[in-house]
Amino acid sequence: MGNPAGVRRNFDALERRRMEAAALLKRGVSQSEVARRLGVHRQSVIRWARQLDKSGVAGLKKAGRAGRKPGLGVAQLRAIERGLKRGPEALGYPTGLWTSARVRELIEYETGVRYHEAHVWRILRKLNWTCQRPTGKALERDEQAIGRWKKYRWPQIKKKRSASGAPSSSSTKAD
Repeated sequence: MGNPAGVRRNFDALERRRMEAAALLKRGVSQSEVARRLGVHRQSVIRWARQLDKSGVAGLKKAGRAGRKPGLGVAQLRAIERGLKRGPEALGYPTGLWTSARVRELIEYETGVRYHEAHVWRILRKLNWTCQRPTGKALERDEQAIGRWKKYRWPQIKKKRSASGAPSSSSTKAD
């Protein structure tokens, strides 16, 4: 059984299953039969029965949110996004490239919350920002000269396909 990696659990469905198990157990159905009817492991039913005896039906209700609560609120996320849109130059950086260290500093500057550089991507993903590499182009680049080269010179030097009757240079191909 278990939860496959990457598959989100449906907490409402899990709670409904536990409540159904509780109803069956209260009617006197055996733990093994409850497990069979619900398609769960018997040890899960044993655990639910103990919890039912200890805390009643309230003990089988869902626990609520799983995991740590987020450190940033909606307003703080909006402030971070506004800062990202202004660009790193607005914070005094010499280039327009966002790095994880720069984003971390932006987050701390805007919200006062410190994040490790390795976790900054989680916030960027939440804001629908993707990691992209800037295209590196030389300042001296001459687009017209490149276009001429591609149009005239490249076809001259490009390797042509050999005629079908020419022998193969491959040592594995039979002639």
